[in-house]
Amino acid sequence: MSSENTAPHASPQYPENALFIDSLDMEAQGVAHREDGKVVFVEGALATEVVTATISRRKNNWEKASLNSILRESSQRVTPHCPHFGLHQEACGGCKMQHLSVAGQLAVKQRVLEDNLWHLGKVKTERVMRPIQGPDWGYRWRARLSVRYVRKKETVLVGFHERKSRYIADMKVCRILPPHIDDLLLPLRALIASMEAKETCPQIEVACGDEVTALVLRHLEPLSTGDLALLRAFAQAHPFVQWWLQPKGPDTVHRLEDGGNKAELAYTLPEFGIRMPFKPTDFTQVNPHINRVLVGRALQLLQVQRNERVIDWFCGLGNFSLPLATQSREVLGIEGSDTLVGRASDNWQANQHERQAQALALPPLAPTTFVARNLFNMTPELLQADGVAEKWLIDPPREGAHALSKALAHILQQRMGYPGQSDLAVADAEAASDETAQNQQTESALEPFHDDPHWMPPQRIVYVSCAPATLARDAGLLVHHAGYRCTAAGVVNMFPHTAHVESIAVFERTDAWNTKP
Repeated sequence: MSSENTAPHASPQYPENALFIDSLDMEAQGVAHREDGKVVFVEGALATEVVTATISRRKNNWEKASLNSILRESSQRVTPHCPHFGLHQEACGGCKMQHLSVAGQLAVKQRVLEDNLWHLGKVKTERVMRPIQGPDWGYRWRARLSVRYVRKKETVLVGFHERKSRYIADMKVCRILPPHIDDLLLPLRALIASMEAKETCPQIEVACGDEVTALVLRHLEPLSTGDLALLRAFAQAHPFVQWWLQPKGPDTVHRLEDGGNKAELAYTLPEFGIRMPFKPTDFTQVNPHINRVLVGRALQLLQVQRNERVIDWFCGLGNFSLPLATQSREVLGIEGSDTLVGRASDNWQANQHERQAQALALPPLAPTTFVARNLFNMTPELLQADGVAEKWLIDPPREGAHALSKALAHILQQRMGYPGQSDLAVADAEAASDETAQNQQTESALEPFHDDPHWMPPQRIVYVSCAPATLARDAGLLVHHAGYRCTAAGVVNMFPHTAHVESIAVFERTDAWNTKP
């Protein structure tokens, strides 16, 4: 044990039960070590602090505790901006790091990224990129607000859940929501309270566009004429609102007739002259400010040339595909959702039509094809059937791009004739033991396949990740089994004040690997 860890216990200025906080974990808990080596996780404590805490849970090798007092405060500790943040029982559970400066938050997230890359993937990036940052407050343009009528108190709650609870926090403000939505929290409570259906409306989903905000009301029973009139009156009182109704599953979402602002829900990517219409339940990035910077940075790192073909894996509604079409020869976007593939195709056509109408103002988009496919079932044969692309952009969900990375590694391992295929099988089996690996089957996936001699792997890959653990797993496959270098990686602060870590990494082919079959 280092002297730094034992110093607080040796000093007479601290009580015997004082804990020195070494670091923060991925859940923003302070991490301390007792003299016997046992780890103590302390909620609310920050690195370098000396604290006292109450143990709430004990295991053989670790304990969980709640903060009692701070004997030595971190220079990174700040006053939380939101009155509903805290460790008390009814505190809002939406944020975990408001007591830590933004610079401190970024340092923690960068360490989480680097630790995951090394410990899970045995990968060290050649360059740590400066974090991508944006506004610290008012950034959350998408949110799912829970709704509950509390009969005992004859009141309605609208907001996020309390910490570690199924109950909804009694929120009157929310500083991470944009101001115009923050201002709606109390009016929405009053609206639902006035409705006949106040006990059967469990959720309001918020989706902000550049010109209009969609509110999707989930209702378990048909709404009365009076309730529909109340919704329309609310929209008239708040002209930026348009109401959507969801009587059952996501496929039932529809606009309320005369339910407010008639503008099309959309966001723009001004750097590329792209406008992206979307439906309120489509996946779009929560933070539009960061998204604009992220798209620009990803394309800058990809270094696409006019004569190159690019594949955008997990393309969604074309967030990266359409900007890529402004720089490349051809784009292929692949996505698991038929609905999003249709939306992406419509968006490409609408933007192409607008460019044609503007004539010389904007050049036409490159030919772009969108395909629906389950990317968790990728094989070497399917991968080669998608054709040669000099550059790849990968933006998967939390599950990562394991099957895609494994198929690429399998092709290159077979071409090299490496007995290391068994190593790839071991790596795949280790990943398959994780719940995020979608129960991948390794035996058939590692069998020899008919190699297309004309197919070549991408020279560069930019991987945008929302889960550092699955990025690290896939990075391990790309680096150790597919002949790539991780030339750069860094965090993307998509969700300030939360423990959620988004990141971006760049992989380049090494010349030592012969890719000819």
